[in-house]
Amino acid sequence: MKKLGIVFVAVAIALSLTMVGKAIAGSKKKYTLAMEDERAKVWSKKTWKTSKKVIRWKMSDTWGGLKLHDVPLHFAQSVEAASGGRLKIKVYPTGAICGAFELLDTVSKGTLDAGHSFSGYWKGKDEAFVLYSSVPFGMDAESFNVWYYQGGGDKLMDELYGKFGLKAFACGNAGQELGLYSKKPMAKMAEFKGIKVRTVGWFMDILTKLGVSVTPIPGSEVYLALERGVVDAAEFSSPAITYFMGFHEVAKYVIEPGVHQPGTVTDLFINKKSWDALPDDLKAIVEICAAETNQWEYTWFEFWNIAALKELKKAGVTFVKMAPETLNEFRKKTHEYTEELKKKYPMVNKILTSQENFLKEYATWRELRSGVAPWPYEDYIKGKHLH
Repeated sequence: MKKLGIVFVAVAIALSLTMVGKAIAGSKKKYTLAMEDERAKVWSKKTWKTSKKVIRWKMSDTWGGLKLHDVPLHFAQSVEAASGGRLKIKVYPTGAICGAFELLDTVSKGTLDAGHSFSGYWKGKDEAFVLYSSVPFGMDAESFNVWYYQGGGDKLMDELYGKFGLKAFACGNAGQELGLYSKKPMAKMAEFKGIKVRTVGWFMDILTKLGVSVTPIPGSEVYLALERGVVDAAEFSSPAITYFMGFHEVAKYVIEPGVHQPGTVTDLFINKKSWDALPDDLKAIVEICAAETNQWEYTWFEFWNIAALKELKKAGVTFVKMAPETLNEFRKKTHEYTEELKKKYPMVNKILTSQENFLKEYATWRELRSGVAPWPYEDYIKGKHLH
Protein backbone atom coordinates (compact mmCIF):
# COMPACT_ATOMS: atom_id res chain seq x y z
CA MET A 1 0.00 0.00 0.00
CA LYS A 2 2.88 2.32 0.77
CA LYS A 3 4.28 1.81 -2.74
CA LEU A 4 0.83 2.39 -4.26
CA GLY A 5 0.52 5.64 -2.34
CA ILE A 6 3.87 6.78 -3.66
CA VAL A 7 2.72 5.97 -7.20
CA PHE A 8 -0.47 8.01 -6.72
CA VAL A 9 1.58 10.98 -5.44
CA ALA A 10 3.97 10.69 -8.38
CA VAL A 11 1.07 10.61 -10.86
CA ALA A 12 -0.56 13.62 -9.17
CA ILE A 13 2.68 15.57 -9.34
CA ALA A 14 3.16 14.64 -13.01
CA LEU A 15 -0.39 15.74 -13.85
CA SER A 16 0.00 19.01 -11.99
CA LEU A 17 3.30 19.74 -13.73
CA THR A 18 1.65 19.02 -17.07
CA MET A 19 -1.15 21.44 -16.25
CA VAL A 20 1.35 24.10 -15.12
CA GLY A 21 3.28 23.61 -18.34
CA LYS A 22 0.13 24.12 -20.37
CA ALA A 23 -0.77 27.18 -18.32
CA ILE A 24 2.65 28.68 -18.94
CA ALA A 25 2.57 27.79 -22.61
CA GLY A 26 -0.96 29.14 -22.98
CA SER A 27 -2.99 28.67 -26.13
CA LYS A 28 -1.39 26.95 -29.11
CA LYS A 29 -2.59 29.85 -31.21
CA LYS A 30 0.05 32.57 -31.55
CA TYR A 31 -0.78 36.10 -30.49
CA THR A 32 1.51 39.04 -31.07
CA LEU A 33 1.96 42.52 -29.62
CA ALA A 34 4.79 44.87 -30.48
CA MET A 35 5.65 44.84 -26.78
CA GLU A 36 9.38 45.40 -26.80
CA ASP A 37 11.79 47.56 -24.84
CA GLU A 38 13.09 49.87 -27.56
CA ARG A 39 16.00 50.97 -25.44
CA ALA A 40 17.12 47.37 -24.96
CA LYS A 41 17.57 47.00 -28.73
CA VAL A 42 20.09 49.83 -28.72
CA TRP A 43 21.80 49.35 -25.37
CA SER A 44 22.25 45.59 -25.76
CA LYS A 45 24.63 46.28 -28.64
CA LYS A 46 26.69 48.89 -26.77
CA THR A 47 30.07 48.41 -25.17
CA TRP A 48 30.09 50.84 -22.27
CA LYS A 49 33.34 52.63 -21.60
CA THR A 50 34.27 55.06 -18.86
CA SER A 51 37.04 57.60 -18.47
CA LYS A 52 38.55 59.52 -15.56
CA LYS A 53 37.81 62.88 -17.20
CA VAL A 54 35.57 65.14 -15.10
CA ILE A 55 33.02 67.22 -17.01
CA ARG A 56 31.50 70.27 -15.35
CA TRP A 57 28.17 71.81 -16.32
CA LYS A 58 26.45 75.00 -15.29
CA MET A 59 22.69 74.90 -14.79
CA SER A 60 19.94 77.22 -13.57
CA ASP A 61 16.15 77.26 -13.24
CA THR A 62 13.07 79.49 -13.29
CA TRP A 63 11.99 78.93 -9.69
CA GLY A 64 13.16 82.15 -8.05
CA GLY A 65 13.91 80.71 -4.63
CA LEU A 66 10.80 78.50 -4.35
CA LYS A 67 11.11 74.93 -3.03
CA LEU A 68 10.98 73.79 -6.66
CA HIS A 69 14.69 74.70 -6.75
CA ASP A 70 15.21 71.42 -4.86
CA VAL A 71 14.24 69.50 -8.01
CA PRO A 72 17.23 70.48 -10.21
CA LEU A 73 19.45 70.06 -7.13
CA HIS A 74 18.11 66.52 -6.73
CA PHE A 75 18.79 65.80 -10.40
CA ALA A 76 22.35 67.17 -10.23
CA GLN A 77 23.12 65.12 -7.11
CA SER A 78 21.76 61.96 -8.75
CA VAL A 79 23.96 62.51 -11.80
CA GLU A 80 27.08 63.08 -9.71
CA ALA A 81 26.40 59.97 -7.62
CA ALA A 82 25.64 57.73 -10.60
CA SER A 83 28.64 58.98 -12.58
CA GLY A 84 31.02 58.62 -9.66
CA GLY A 85 31.73 62.33 -9.85
CA ARG A 86 32.61 62.34 -13.56
CA LEU A 87 29.75 64.73 -14.39
CA LYS A 88 29.37 67.55 -11.90
CA ILE A 89 26.52 70.00 -12.34
CA LYS A 90 26.58 73.35 -10.53
CA VAL A 91 23.00 74.58 -10.09
CA TYR A 92 22.76 78.38 -9.89
CA PRO A 93 19.75 80.17 -8.41
CA THR A 94 17.44 82.14 -10.66
CA GLY A 95 19.00 85.47 -11.59
CA ALA A 96 22.61 84.57 -10.78
CA ILE A 97 23.38 84.13 -14.49
CA CYS A 98 20.11 85.06 -16.20
CA GLY A 99 16.53 85.98 -15.41
CA ALA A 100 13.87 83.28 -15.20
CA PHE A 101 12.33 84.04 -18.57
CA GLU A 102 15.74 84.32 -20.27
CA LEU A 103 16.70 80.75 -19.35
CA LEU A 104 15.75 79.01 -22.59
CA ASP A 105 17.75 81.46 -24.70
CA THR A 106 20.70 81.35 -22.30
CA VAL A 107 20.93 77.55 -22.52
CA SER A 108 20.32 77.60 -26.27
CA LYS A 109 23.27 79.98 -26.70
CA GLY A 110 25.52 77.83 -24.51
CA THR A 111 26.10 80.32 -21.67
CA LEU A 112 24.53 77.64 -19.48
CA ASP A 113 24.71 73.93 -20.24
CA ALA A 114 21.27 73.10 -18.88
CA GLY A 115 18.07 74.51 -17.43
CA HIS A 116 15.08 73.27 -15.44
CA SER A 117 11.68 74.91 -15.89
CA PHE A 118 7.98 74.84 -16.67
CA SER A 119 7.90 74.83 -20.47
CA GLY A 120 4.66 76.80 -20.66
CA TYR A 121 6.83 79.86 -20.06
CA TRP A 122 8.11 79.50 -23.63
CA LYS A 123 4.73 79.62 -25.39
CA GLY A 124 5.76 82.92 -26.99
CA LYS A 125 8.44 81.02 -28.91
CA ASP A 126 6.19 78.12 -29.85
CA GLU A 127 2.68 77.41 -28.54
CA ALA A 128 3.54 73.71 -28.54
CA PHE A 129 5.75 74.19 -25.47
CA VAL A 130 2.55 74.34 -23.40
CA LEU A 131 1.95 70.67 -24.21
CA TYR A 132 5.04 69.76 -22.19
CA SER A 133 3.91 71.74 -19.15
CA SER A 134 0.17 71.24 -18.61
CA VAL A 135 -2.99 71.52 -20.68
CA PRO A 136 -6.34 72.49 -19.10
CA PHE A 137 -8.40 69.27 -18.78
CA GLY A 138 -5.47 67.43 -20.36
CA MET A 139 -3.18 64.69 -19.13
CA ASP A 140 -2.62 63.94 -15.47
CA ALA A 141 0.78 62.73 -14.23
CA GLU A 142 -0.01 59.07 -14.93
CA SER A 143 -1.26 59.48 -18.49
CA PHE A 144 1.48 61.96 -19.39
CA ASN A 145 4.22 59.60 -18.22
CA VAL A 146 2.76 56.61 -20.06
CA TRP A 147 2.40 58.68 -23.25
CA TYR A 148 5.85 60.27 -22.84
CA TYR A 149 7.83 57.10 -22.15
CA GLN A 150 5.85 54.61 -24.27
CA GLY A 151 3.64 56.57 -26.67
CA GLY A 152 6.21 58.63 -28.54
CA GLY A 153 6.02 61.76 -26.40
CA ASP A 154 9.78 61.76 -25.88
CA LYS A 155 10.44 61.77 -29.62
CA LEU A 156 8.05 64.66 -30.20
CA MET A 157 9.79 66.52 -27.36
CA ASP A 158 13.12 66.05 -29.14
CA GLU A 159 11.58 67.44 -32.33
CA LEU A 160 10.19 70.52 -30.58
CA TYR A 161 13.24 71.40 -28.48
CA GLY A 162 15.63 70.46 -31.28
CA LYS A 163 14.48 73.52 -33.22
CA PHE A 164 16.10 75.62 -30.49
CA GLY A 165 19.37 73.71 -30.31
CA LEU A 166 18.33 71.76 -27.21
CA LYS A 167 18.02 68.17 -25.98
CA ALA A 168 15.20 67.80 -23.45
CA PHE A 169 13.76 65.32 -20.96
CA ALA A 170 10.73 65.24 -18.69
CA CYS A 171 12.31 65.83 -15.29
CA GLY A 172 9.55 66.15 -12.72
CA ASN A 173 5.79 66.28 -12.33
CA ALA A 174 4.05 68.24 -9.60
CA GLY A 175 0.74 66.48 -10.22
CA GLN A 176 -2.56 68.35 -10.28
CA GLU A 177 -2.29 71.91 -9.06
CA LEU A 178 -4.46 73.46 -6.39
CA GLY A 179 -7.36 75.46 -7.79
CA LEU A 180 -7.94 79.20 -7.49
CA TYR A 181 -7.35 80.96 -4.19
CA SER A 182 -10.32 83.32 -4.03
CA LYS A 183 -11.83 85.97 -1.81
CA LYS A 184 -15.30 84.57 -2.40
CA PRO A 185 -16.77 81.08 -3.04
CA MET A 186 -17.43 80.32 -6.71
CA ALA A 187 -19.13 77.12 -7.82
CA LYS A 188 -21.21 78.35 -10.77
CA MET A 189 -20.01 79.93 -13.99
CA ALA A 190 -22.04 83.11 -13.39
CA GLU A 191 -19.97 83.74 -10.25
CA PHE A 192 -16.79 84.02 -12.34
CA LYS A 193 -18.15 86.94 -14.35
CA GLY A 194 -16.51 90.25 -13.59
CA ILE A 195 -13.75 88.93 -11.34
CA LYS A 196 -10.03 89.50 -11.86
CA VAL A 197 -7.89 86.34 -11.97
CA ARG A 198 -4.17 85.62 -11.98
CA THR A 199 -3.25 82.72 -14.25
CA VAL A 200 -0.99 82.04 -17.23
CA GLY A 201 -0.81 79.92 -20.37
CA TRP A 202 -3.80 78.60 -22.24
CA PHE A 203 -6.09 78.88 -19.21
CA MET A 204 -5.55 82.64 -19.36
CA ASP A 205 -6.90 82.73 -22.92
CA ILE A 206 -9.79 80.40 -22.06
CA LEU A 207 -10.91 82.54 -19.12
CA THR A 208 -10.65 85.66 -21.27
CA LYS A 209 -13.01 84.06 -23.81
CA LEU A 210 -15.44 83.45 -20.95
CA GLY A 211 -15.43 87.13 -20.03
CA VAL A 212 -13.05 86.91 -17.07
CA SER A 213 -10.43 89.64 -16.61
CA VAL A 214 -6.99 87.97 -16.45
CA THR A 215 -3.65 89.32 -15.21
CA PRO A 216 -0.61 87.04 -15.83
CA ILE A 217 1.59 88.31 -12.99
CA PRO A 218 4.64 86.36 -11.71
CA GLY A 219 4.15 84.03 -8.78
CA SER A 220 6.28 86.21 -6.53
CA GLU A 221 3.74 89.04 -6.91
CA VAL A 222 0.58 87.02 -6.26
CA TYR A 223 0.35 87.63 -2.51
CA LEU A 224 0.44 91.42 -2.81
CA ALA A 225 -1.94 91.35 -5.78
CA LEU A 226 -4.50 89.40 -3.72
CA GLU A 227 -3.95 91.53 -0.65
CA ARG A 228 -4.36 94.82 -2.52
CA GLY A 229 -7.28 93.71 -4.68
CA VAL A 230 -5.37 93.79 -7.97
CA VAL A 231 -6.82 90.31 -8.47
CA ASP A 232 -9.76 88.59 -6.77
CA ALA A 233 -8.48 85.04 -7.34
CA ALA A 234 -5.21 83.40 -8.29
CA GLU A 235 -3.65 80.03 -8.98
CA PHE A 236 0.02 79.19 -8.86
CA SER A 237 1.07 75.71 -7.77
CA SER A 238 0.38 72.76 -5.46
CA PRO A 239 -0.61 72.96 -1.78
CA ALA A 240 2.96 72.15 -0.73
CA ILE A 241 4.24 75.25 -2.58
CA THR A 242 1.45 77.79 -2.06
CA TYR A 243 1.22 77.13 1.68
CA PHE A 244 4.67 78.67 2.15
CA MET A 245 3.66 81.64 -0.01
CA GLY A 246 0.85 82.54 2.41
CA PHE A 247 -1.98 83.08 -0.09
CA HIS A 248 -4.41 81.71 2.51
CA GLU A 249 -3.80 84.80 4.65
CA VAL A 250 -5.54 87.02 2.09
CA ALA A 251 -7.89 84.59 0.30
CA LYS A 252 -9.87 82.14 2.42
CA TYR A 253 -11.48 80.07 -0.35
CA VAL A 254 -9.91 77.62 -2.80
CA ILE A 255 -11.98 76.76 -5.87
CA GLU A 256 -11.44 73.15 -6.87
CA PRO A 257 -10.49 71.18 -8.89
CA GLY A 258 -7.40 72.64 -10.55
CA VAL A 259 -8.72 72.23 -14.09
CA HIS A 260 -6.03 74.55 -15.45
CA GLN A 261 -3.22 72.05 -14.69
CA PRO A 262 -4.22 68.42 -14.09
CA GLY A 263 -0.60 67.31 -14.39
CA THR A 264 2.27 69.80 -14.09
CA VAL A 265 5.40 68.71 -15.94
CA THR A 266 8.80 70.24 -15.23
CA ASP A 267 11.51 69.70 -17.79
CA LEU A 268 15.26 69.50 -18.23
CA PHE A 269 16.72 71.05 -21.36
CA ILE A 270 20.38 70.82 -22.36
CA ASN A 271 22.46 72.76 -24.87
CA LYS A 272 22.85 70.41 -27.85
CA LYS A 273 26.62 70.93 -28.09
CA SER A 274 27.04 70.17 -24.41
CA TRP A 275 24.90 67.06 -24.84
CA ASP A 276 26.76 65.84 -27.93
CA ALA A 277 30.10 66.26 -26.13
CA LEU A 278 29.13 63.73 -23.45
CA PRO A 279 30.36 60.12 -23.79
CA ASP A 280 27.57 57.57 -24.22
CA ASP A 281 27.66 56.32 -20.64
CA LEU A 282 27.17 59.84 -19.24
CA LYS A 283 24.32 60.45 -21.67
CA ALA A 284 22.70 57.29 -20.32
CA ILE A 285 23.22 58.47 -16.75
CA VAL A 286 21.60 61.85 -17.50
CA GLU A 287 18.62 60.11 -19.11
CA ILE A 288 18.19 57.69 -16.19
CA CYS A 289 18.56 60.44 -13.57
CA ALA A 290 16.01 62.63 -15.35
CA ALA A 291 13.53 59.73 -15.18
CA GLU A 292 14.37 59.14 -11.51
CA THR A 293 13.86 62.83 -10.74
CA ASN A 294 10.59 62.76 -12.65
CA GLN A 295 9.25 60.06 -10.32
CA TRP A 296 10.79 61.60 -7.21
CA GLU A 297 9.25 65.05 -7.74
CA TYR A 298 5.77 63.57 -8.12
CA THR A 299 5.98 61.51 -4.93
CA TRP A 300 7.64 64.38 -3.05
CA PHE A 301 4.89 66.85 -3.93
CA GLU A 302 2.03 64.43 -3.32
CA PHE A 303 3.39 63.44 0.08
CA TRP A 304 3.90 67.01 1.31
CA ASN A 305 0.55 68.12 -0.08
CA ILE A 306 -0.98 66.02 2.71
CA ALA A 307 0.64 68.11 5.45
CA ALA A 308 0.07 71.39 3.61
CA LEU A 309 -3.67 70.75 3.26
CA LYS A 310 -3.95 70.03 6.99
CA GLU A 311 -2.31 73.36 7.74
CA LEU A 312 -4.53 75.22 5.25
CA LYS A 313 -7.65 73.78 6.91
CA LYS A 314 -6.31 74.81 10.33
CA ALA A 315 -5.88 78.32 8.94
CA GLY A 316 -9.57 78.46 8.05
CA VAL A 317 -9.42 77.82 4.32
CA THR A 318 -12.68 76.54 2.78
CA PHE A 319 -12.45 74.31 -0.29
CA VAL A 320 -15.27 74.80 -2.81
CA LYS A 321 -15.98 72.26 -5.56
CA MET A 322 -17.17 73.67 -8.87
CA ALA A 323 -20.60 72.45 -9.98
CA PRO A 324 -20.68 69.78 -12.74
CA GLU A 325 -22.28 72.20 -15.20
CA THR A 326 -19.49 74.71 -14.52
CA LEU A 327 -16.85 72.07 -15.23
CA ASN A 328 -18.65 71.10 -18.43
CA GLU A 329 -18.75 74.70 -19.61
CA PHE A 330 -15.04 75.12 -18.90
CA ARG A 331 -14.35 71.84 -20.72
CA LYS A 332 -16.35 72.89 -23.79
CA LYS A 333 -14.61 76.25 -24.02
CA THR A 334 -11.23 74.54 -23.59
CA HIS A 335 -12.00 72.14 -26.43
CA GLU A 336 -13.06 75.01 -28.73
CA TYR A 337 -9.86 76.88 -27.91
CA THR A 338 -7.48 73.94 -28.45
CA GLU A 339 -9.18 73.10 -31.75
CA GLU A 340 -8.45 76.67 -32.87
CA LEU A 341 -4.81 76.26 -31.86
CA LYS A 342 -4.48 73.00 -33.78
CA LYS A 343 -5.64 74.73 -36.96
CA LYS A 344 -3.24 77.62 -36.42
CA TYR A 345 -0.05 75.89 -35.24
CA PRO A 346 1.20 72.71 -36.98
CA MET A 347 3.38 71.58 -34.07
CA VAL A 348 0.52 72.02 -31.61
CA ASN A 349 -1.67 69.95 -33.92
CA LYS A 350 0.96 67.21 -34.17
CA ILE A 351 1.65 66.86 -30.43
CA LEU A 352 -1.87 67.53 -29.13
CA THR A 353 -3.39 65.07 -31.61
CA SER A 354 -0.92 62.45 -30.38
CA GLN A 355 -1.93 63.14 -26.76
CA GLU A 356 -5.65 63.10 -27.52
CA ASN A 357 -5.43 59.85 -29.50
CA PHE A 358 -3.53 58.25 -26.65
CA LEU A 359 -6.16 59.34 -24.11
CA LYS A 360 -8.92 57.85 -26.27
CA GLU A 361 -7.08 54.53 -26.46
CA TYR A 362 -6.21 54.58 -22.75
CA ALA A 363 -9.84 55.29 -21.79
CA THR A 364 -10.89 51.64 -22.19
CA TRP A 365 -8.41 50.47 -19.56
CA ARG A 366 -9.23 53.39 -17.26
CA GLU A 367 -12.91 52.45 -17.39
CA LEU A 368 -12.37 48.73 -16.86
CA ARG A 369 -10.15 49.21 -13.83
CA SER A 370 -12.39 51.85 -12.21
CA GLY A 371 -14.28 51.10 -9.03
CA VAL A 372 -11.37 50.15 -6.81
CA ALA A 373 -10.12 53.63 -5.96
CA PRO A 374 -7.98 53.51 -2.80
CA TRP A 375 -10.29 55.51 -0.54
CA PRO A 376 -10.29 54.76 3.20
CA TYR A 377 -12.49 51.79 4.16
CA GLU A 378 -15.19 53.96 5.73
CA ASP A 379 -15.53 56.05 2.56
CA TYR A 380 -15.52 53.08 0.20
CA ILE A 381 -18.37 51.20 1.87
CA LYS A 382 -20.47 54.35 1.76
CA GLY A 383 -20.26 54.25 -2.04
CA LYS A 384 -17.14 56.29 -2.84
CA HIS A 385 -15.68 53.98 -5.50
CA LEU A 386 -14.31 56.24 -8.26
CA HIS A 387 -11.23 58.46 -8.42
